[in-house]
Amino acid sequence: MFGTLLLLNDISNNGQPIMSASAVHLEASSKTARFWNATIGKKAVMAVSGLVLFGFLVGHLAGNLGVFLGQKHFDDYAALLKSMPALLWGTRVTLLVMVGLHIWSAASLWSRNSSARRYQYVKKESIVSSYASRTMYMSGPILAAFIVYHLMHFTIGVGGTPFEEGHAYENLVKGFQVWFISAFYILSMGLLCMHLYHGIWSMTQTLGFSHPKYTPRIRTVSKLIAIALFLGFASIPVSVLAGIIKPVESSI
Repeated sequence: MFGTLLLLNDISNNGQPIMSASAVHLEASSKTARFWNATIGKKAVMAVSGLVLFGFLVGHLAGNLGVFLGQKHFDDYAALLKSMPALLWGTRVTLLVMVGLHIWSAASLWSRNSSARRYQYVKKESIVSSYASRTMYMSGPILAAFIVYHLMHFTIGVGGTPFEEGHAYENLVKGFQVWFISAFYILSMGLLCMHLYHGIWSMTQTLGFSHPKYTPRIRTVSKLIAIALFLGFASIPVSVLAGIIKPVESSI
């Protein structure tokens, strides 16, 4: 009797079967699961999370370049950010989620590619792929380690250099005056921008922007963006080491 009522509930007045709400929910859940498990789904997650992280990177560089305007400007900028805890922590949580999704999608794709390759190459030749694309999986963990160190260094002072809360300009200068910290930063920015160069281009392919005429241009624009970001970030430690960005006691 119960089974008959369920059957009648899934039949419309004209005798055609209809889907119940539970069936629609199950189908939607099944489609979502297929999307997350599919290669294109993982690539889409990587592309969207990478786009969000790229936006943050541009904003972060814009704020950091304010150090060239002097101590007061940079300290005021840092104080402004701390005066908006909801925005600051909302951004941090969003970035944490995006980084997690980016790493998850990268690891999943790497695992899938490794499983699909039953036999190792006798001689591996990279004909079409760029150096940036071949080092994507290697640069990822290095960048993750750098980001953790960088945030701990300039946010809570765990980095081996003098740190004083509320003195962002002085903390930055003293940090980059240590040559091997600056070298590590510049190296990491180089890896990041190589990662970004391939990432921007591959993201456009994943999102469907592929055309014989425009694809080479997209690749060129990706390279120019990556170079510009690298020069922007690297200019800060280089300027500190060169004495262009001066310590507080020497800027008066």
